[in-house]
Amino acid sequence: MTRAHALAALLIAPLIVRAEQLAGDARVEWPQFRGPGSTGVAEDADLPDTWSRTHNVAWKTAIPGQGWSSPIAWGDRIFVTSVIAAGDTETPQRGLYFKGERPAPTAEHRYVVYAIDFATGKIAWQREVHKGVPPGARHLKNTFASETPTTDGTRVYAAFGNIGIFALDFKSGDPAWSMQLTPHPTRFGWGTASSPILHDGRLYYQSDNEQASSLTAIEAATGKVLWRIPRPKETNWSTPFVWTHDARTEIVTNGTSAIRSYGLDGSPLWELRPSSTHVITTPFSALGLLFVSSGYVGDSTRPVYAVRPGASGDISLKSGETSSAQIAWSLPQGGTYNVSPIVYGDHYYTLFDRGFFTCHDAKTGKEIYTKVRLDPTASGFTASPWAYQGKIFAMSEDGTTYVIQAGPSFSVIRQNVLDEFTMASPAIHRRSLIIRTASSLYRIATQP
Repeated sequence: MTRAHALAALLIAPLIVRAEQLAGDARVEWPQFRGPGSTGVAEDADLPDTWSRTHNVAWKTAIPGQGWSSPIAWGDRIFVTSVIAAGDTETPQRGLYFKGERPAPTAEHRYVVYAIDFATGKIAWQREVHKGVPPGARHLKNTFASETPTTDGTRVYAAFGNIGIFALDFKSGDPAWSMQLTPHPTRFGWGTASSPILHDGRLYYQSDNEQASSLTAIEAATGKVLWRIPRPKETNWSTPFVWTHDARTEIVTNGTSAIRSYGLDGSPLWELRPSSTHVITTPFSALGLLFVSSGYVGDSTRPVYAVRPGASGDISLKSGETSSAQIAWSLPQGGTYNVSPIVYGDHYYTLFDRGFFTCHDAKTGKEIYTKVRLDPTASGFTASPWAYQGKIFAMSEDGTTYVIQAGPSFSVIRQNVLDEFTMASPAIHRRSLIIRTASSLYRIATQP
């Protein structure tokens, strides 16, 4: 370790033990996209920071079909979804590009939920929840299984956009209930991606499309719809976030026309604009603030907002403002397209889709260091970064993970190479990292 690295480690050490940052430690499950609180942060001294296709691999399991849903984990089970097409499927290119639109398929597809044994990597059970011709199109880099499932340790809840939501028994995979989703067209035929989330016995599902957008609250035990509210007719691919703070609990949704927050009864609380024209990133909270952003690469408006608790009404900033009573700080052009940002310690880190990396003070928005490029040879980045042990991990679509020293100085410590196409954000569970590639699921753990 260099002197600079040692100093950075000393600076970050007191920060990574905050209660707010312990969401992903060894005692806590990883039940949804980006784990508890949607933060992507864990803490455990035994988590691996070095791996390859052969080094520190506890097991590797082939997953049939296509799916960019992230793995989730609870106890001795890991869950992923996939869709298996009859016949050949086109292999997507890596990186950002135009002309990825594809017509709706005509072949039959099988929609499957997999439960994998944590210790062995063997498939414990698999459940086909639907079989048929997909009712809509998708982008070449999207899949019909891009929604990450969620679990409460009793059931697994898997959503397949334009098909349905399916509740399955955690241990056996037996169906508990299902809800059919009416298919609606999406912008440019790019398909769906918003994942369901669980909170206090309720499942919340954001379905934004070009015809009949909605936010729905569902009783997780029974599948009963508790309420459904209409939303603007615009396609968004962001997963909603349940934000609990001292004042209340609210459901925050990211969207093109506005960022909107709702009460647990579906009533509107506040809204904030502008956003980017294509919205994918997921909101999350840290250090007492809500962080929400969007950044389609073709837009001049790519905002980042740090919102204070207790807002109401229209909290949009006036022309020339970067902060207000409701907004701690903002950046007009700091947002990313596919990749959700991360807060670790006191720093807000942004991984851009083309592989640039920045750091800001999470409390004030002050720039710590400007854009630096991880690797000019990398094809692109879609998986969201994660953090532990004073390090940020950024995985490219090539399957190379760049290990970055957390703190005020930028330094890439090492590269961990899998050399497999990947776009899914990993799960962190029981001192292991669970990585999904185009064809396989890896459990990465420090080997004796």
